[in-house]
This record gives sequence, structure tokens and C-alpha cells, in this order.
Amino acid sequence: MFNKITNRSFGFNLLVVVGILAVLGLLFFSLLGIITKHGDTLTVPDVYKKNIQEATMILEKEGFSVDVRDSIYVDSLPGLAVWEQTPAKGSIVKVGRTIYLTINKVIPPMVQMPDLNGLTFRSAEMTLHSLRLNVGDTIYKPDFATNTVLQQLLNGKVVKPGREIPEGSNITLVLSSGTGNTENPAPDLIGLTFLEAKETLSASNLGLGTVLIDPSVTDTANAFVVKQTPPRRNSLNELNMVRAGETIDLWLSGNRPTKDSGGTPAPPAEPEQPE
Repeated sequence: MFNKITNRSFGFNLLVVVGILAVLGLLFFSLLGIITKHGDTLTVPDVYKKNIQEATMILEKEGFSVDVRDSIYVDSLPGLAVWEQTPAKGSIVKVGRTIYLTINKVIPPMVQMPDLNGLTFRSAEMTLHSLRLNVGDTIYKPDFATNTVLQQLLNGKVVKPGREIPEGSNITLVLSSGTGNTENPAPDLIGLTFLEAKETLSASNLGLGTVLIDPSVTDTANAFVVKQTPPRRNSLNELNMVRAGETIDLWLSGNRPTKDSGGTPAPPAEPEQPE
């Protein structure tokens, strides 16, 4: 056979080669549409919020490939649910196109609790949202600085700045409602322990102002109130009136003060002022 080919002219052999290439080229281009599935398109289904297993089954059944490219955490979405798909639902794409999915994490990441005390409600809300935390309940309490944060709570308990908490947590904000309009007599805190005095102030919707402590005090919680400003009565023995949200300053000592028969405390020695 080789001899037959070599015995033929070069021109004839060239024509044979060209013919073979032409047939192969024609065959290739005729099959190209089938190989690439040219003209075969599908509409991308909607798998938003579906579990990753269910979403994969739906997409592969329709003729798509699936690739999980990223994960985030959204507290309103179940774990392993689809948050985003690319191409988007309703897109017209070729058969076999890869659909990239972003799914929701099962375990929320941890973030540090910010310090919201003293911020306005709007600033506190923006700070929480920037860390993917939510504003839960809002509780109003009388205080001078209207609509500012007095406390930050998680599950009913005070949460300190810097503590690690789950992303998506609901933070309850205790906000100032300003001072009240109704005046009441100032409570008599003389002789109470510091802890008792704070409880009395809280029950009266009053704030704790400046606290001056005698150097001899070793246990602040059980130290005694020996002076308060404003006092229960003024120099004319009239009741001093205060409004909810106002503050009372306290002086603490390790010795319980004595009161005269009229209930007036004996003048205490002034605690040393810090330098």
C-alpha cells in the first residue's frame, strides 16, 4: 500500500490530504453545536432560602453544576440555607452552567460588645448594626440626658463592653427619658449602707451622683452614708423636693452616723478630698 502511495504523483497525494482535512473540518463544525450545546438554554430556578442539599438537587436536576463559593451569617435565615445565587434566578444561561451559591453559616461568629453608654439611640443603633447586632427592646428610665443609653442588656443582664457575644444578638437598650415633672421629697439616705442607698435611689427613679469615700473605708458596699446632697431637709427644716432622673451625691464612711432625737444626723467629719 505504501508503494501505491509513493508511486502516485505529489499533486494527487496533496489533493487527497486536502480532501481528508476538508471532510474532518466539515465534520467538526457540524458537530460543534452538539458538543457545545449551542442554542440549548435554561432558566435558572430560584433556590433562595432553600437548604443546600435541596438547592443542589434542584439545580443538578435542571442540568446545572453547583459550587458553594462563600458563606455568611444571617440570624433570620436557617443554617445551611442559600442566601445568594449567581447567576440570579430567572437568568437565561446555557445547559451545564455552574451556579455559585452563598450559604448561611450554622454557628454565628462572635463579635465584641461595644460600649454604648452615653450614646444617643441613633448612634447606638448604627454601632450595633455595623457589628451585625440588633436592637432588641428599649426601656426608658428617668435621667438628665434625654434619649441617651444608660445601660446595655443581653438576655436581661448587663453586658460589659468587650465581651464576646454571638453575631445577630438582640441588645436591649435602657434609655433616658429625661427628668420627670412631678416633684417628690428627697429620700433620707443617712445611715444606710452604700448598697442600700443605691437600691433606694433606683426605687425612687433617682440617679447616683458623685460619691466621696473616706480613706478608712475598706468595704465600699457596706460603708455608711454620712452625708447627701441635696439633703432630706434644708436649713429651714423644710423637705427638699427632687424630680425623677435627678442625682444625689453621697459621702461614705466606715462608721455609722448618729442621729439626734429629731432624726437629724450629727455633722460628720468631712472626708479627705483626693488630690
